[in-house]
Amino acid sequence: MLAAGTDTTSGTIEWAMSLLLNHPMVMEKAWIEIRDCIGENQMVEEGDVSKLKYLEAIIYETLRMFPAAPLLVPHECSEDCSIEGFEIPKGTMLMVNAWAIHRDPKVWEDPTSFRPERFLNWEGVESYKWIPFGMGRRACPGFALAQRSMGLTLATLIQCFEWEKVDENEQIDLSEGSGITMPKAKALEAMCKPRNSMLHLLAQL
Repeated sequence: MLAAGTDTTSGTIEWAMSLLLNHPMVMEKAWIEIRDCIGENQMVEEGDVSKLKYLEAIIYETLRMFPAAPLLVPHECSEDCSIEGFEIPKGTMLMVNAWAIHRDPKVWEDPTSFRPERFLNWEGVESYKWIPFGMGRRACPGFALAQRSMGLTLATLIQCFEWEKVDENEQIDLSEGSGITMPKAKALEAMCKPRNSMLHLLAQL
């Protein structure tokens, strides 16, 4: 589980950074939130992540657009059943296309646009629409760990460094590669430099 979680978490962070580099104003808002909530005299810590609601929205929106497991984990029907008129015999393998649900215009407004704000007033009753980790008793047991890991890593990258695209005249390629965890087709390349306000802390590492 830890090995699988490492791969999917690092992949999601790469997608998130790609989206942020293509939307610098979103990254700026995330940095302002971190600066205002955490300050510039300490590094963000795991316990701080829950305070960063805009950062959380960025992660949720990234997972909506690029779920780490687009077809989730296969399930098997344990007995004959009927769902919405479809007869499903016992032993049938069932797969949920989370990627398609997350990009369905009947479910999400403007689904192909990166809009973290859609999750700022997120209602739990709507959570059935957002299923990158599955849901119910069979949901991914590593959800909480992944959420904390992604939040802390992304917050640290934004807090400590200024980021730029290698070529400011081109958007980061968001083409999807092949694989069960949907990697980027082209690995992210970006430039960064330490924020002046964080140099005194980075020098102590």
